[in-house]
Amino acid sequence: QVQLVESGGGLVQPGGSLRLSCVASESIFGRYNMAWYRQPPGKQRELVTTIAAGGNTNYADSVKGRFTISRDNTKNTMYLQMNSLAPEDTAVYYCNAKAPWSPNYWGQGTQVTVSS
Repeated sequence: QVQLVESGGGLVQPGGSLRLSCVASESIFGRYNMAWYRQPPGKQRELVTTIAAGGNTNYADSVKGRFTISRDNTKNTMYLQMNSLAPEDTAVYYCNAKAPWSPNYWGQGTQVTVSS
C-alpha cells in the first residue's frame, strides 16, 4: 500500500509561482510511474503531467512551458514547479502513482488558488 502526501499549495497572484511536492511512503518509489492531476471547481479531474520511472515526461498542452515535473527517487518525492500561474490553474492538485503490478494510488490533494 503506497501512501502519497502532497504539500505546497496555497493562494498566489496571477503570474506567480508555486512548487508542489508529493512524498511517497514506498521505498521502491523509483519503480512507479508518477503523475499530477488537477480538478478545477465544478469540473472533472484532468491529467496535468506525467513522469515515468525512467524519467520521461509529458505535459498537457495547457501547462507546457510553464510547469515542470521532476522526481528525486532518493527522497521518494515528486515535484511540480508551476510558473506563470493563471486563474484557470486554480484547482485541487492530486499526486498519482502507478506501477505495472499495482492499482492507482492517490494523494489527498492540495488546493492551488490563483487570484488577485
